[in-house]
Amino acid sequence: MDAPLMAKEVCLSIPSTPGMELAATAQAEALGEAMRLSRDKIDEVKFALVEACINAFEHAGQSAGHVDLRFRVSRRPGGSEMLEVTVADRGKGFDPARVEPPELERKLGGGGNKRGWGLKFIQSLMDEVEIRSTANGTTIVMRKYK
Repeated sequence: MDAPLMAKEVCLSIPSTPGMELAATAQAEALGEAMRLSRDKIDEVKFALVEACINAFEHAGQSAGHVDLRFRVSRRPGGSEMLEVTVADRGKGFDPARVEPPELERKLGGGGNKRGWGLKFIQSLMDEVEIRSTANGTTIVMRKYK
């Protein structure tokens, strides 16, 4: 039987500056280790977090802005432990329904834009992903279950 889990929450605000996403991954790693998440799952969370932070840095359209992060360890009712990571910016937002899914053949051939994999990676690495976006910012909530 698992020991009772005390809710753990950490909030950070990082500048929208390349490299700061690594500060965020250190927090995800520490909480993942504290809840004894497997190394593979910790690495998946870290990679998804890097993608979410870089997306916020590059696409929010807010120079010299900040990205707000919340890390929460909890348990779903009657279920398994989870690490929830929220990444929020105060940028211009976007319509997630209008994001074209990347196609490998198109990305690798023809010299077009090779980027645009971030949301696809995030969704494939995490157990649950919610994206909420308005003209006042975007929030991505990512969950990884133990």
